[in-house]
Order: sequence, then structure tokens, then C-alpha cells
Amino acid sequence: MRALFFLVFLNLVGNCFAGNTSDISRGGLLYDRWYEVVDVKKPDFTHPGWPASNTNKHGSTTHRCKSCHGWDYKGRDGAYRSGSYKTGIPGIQAFSGGDKRKVLDILTNELHGMDRYLPAKDLDDLALFIVDGQFDFSKFIDVETNLVISGDSRAGSEYYDTVCAKCHGVDGDLIKDMTPVGIIAHKNPWEVMHKIINGQPGEKMPSMRAFGMTVVMDIMAYVQTLKNN
Repeated sequence: MRALFFLVFLNLVGNCFAGNTSDISRGGLLYDRWYEVVDVKKPDFTHPGWPASNTNKHGSTTHRCKSCHGWDYKGRDGAYRSGSYKTGIPGIQAFSGGDKRKVLDILTNELHGMDRYLPAKDLDDLALFIVDGQFDFSKFIDVETNLVISGDSRAGSEYYDTVCAKCHGVDGDLIKDMTPVGIIAHKNPWEVMHKIINGQPGEKMPSMRAFGMTVVMDIMAYVQTLKNN
């Protein structure tokens, strides 16, 4: 037990980001589905910036940041280079480590218009996530197999069984209106990692960001061992 606490301490010291960790994670939730975070009615029209070439998605889905820029934050250069979310829109990785004021200017420009929906604090958290909260998932996920590059699944099972299984179940299929975690972890590992790190909008799922990427990768390695078909 003492060793576990020491590991968590080292992760906290070595892996925390600039800025307030909880605000960064909240920004990650806003990036996912902002209207559930602020508990407002979701838009019922297609975002004016959504390209006409993509007829697969419409309505509130097109207002989610991730729908254009991807769970891997690479947009047209990542997983969304093809498939039902293909838009040709670039990702947000160029802003990682950048100037938060420039990001705020983009979020509130005529195209995005996020200030019509979000107050200053929410905009600041979202911009903080974009600048200080991104990961380059290519360092953690093999793009050819969608499998994690590293991670101790045995350690991950302890984290999962004591934190995640209470909602997701020991096999990852307890939430009946959700695709089992093991299946998502194989088909869309970037989404699962984003949610492990930041949480799930509108739910009590905790953010594991403060515990560092070692813990996150251990959990990810374990959930990829759960049933996936």
C-alpha cells in the first residue's frame, strides 16, 4: 500500500500540467460535449461551420469540438481523415503549448461563436485544455493496431476494479445503453483515453489526469483486455 501511494505521489509530481489540473480536465469535458457540462439545451441545428460535404452528421453532434478536431486532436490528419466524421478540418495540436489568448480569439470568432453559449470561465477552461491539456496519443497508441504501446494491465486491473467497475462493471458492459468499454477501447482508443484522462460529461466518472500517464496507460492496457466483440 505504501508503494502505491509513493507511485501516485511520483506521478502527481512528474506529470501535472501547467495551470489548474481540474480546470484543464473540465476543459476536456467541454471539448467533448460542452452543452452537457454547462447543462443547457443542446443546439438542434447543424453548426454553420460544418462542411456540406459531410452529410453523415447533423444537429448537436456538429457542435462538439471533437466532431471536427477528433479525439486524437489531429482532425483531418488523424483518425478522422476518413469515416463518418471526415470534414477536412485541421486539428488543434498546433495550439498545444501556445498562447491561450489566441485560442480564446478563435473560440469567439464569427465561425466558432462559442461566446454565444459559454461564459468567460467556461471559455477559459476550454482554451486551457487546448493549450495545456493535450497529449500526442501517437506516443501511446499504435496507429496500425489501435493497441496501447505500453502499460501494465495487471496494475490497471486494480485501478479499474476499484474505481471504474462500480459504474462500468467488471466486464465493462454494465451500462446497457453504452457499447462495452472493451469494444470502444479497440475501435476508438483515443476516445477512451480522452475520457479516462478527463471524465465523462454529465456523469460522475472521475478524471484521472492528476495521477499521470503511467496510471492512465495501465488502465487503458487493462480495458483492452476486456471482451471486445
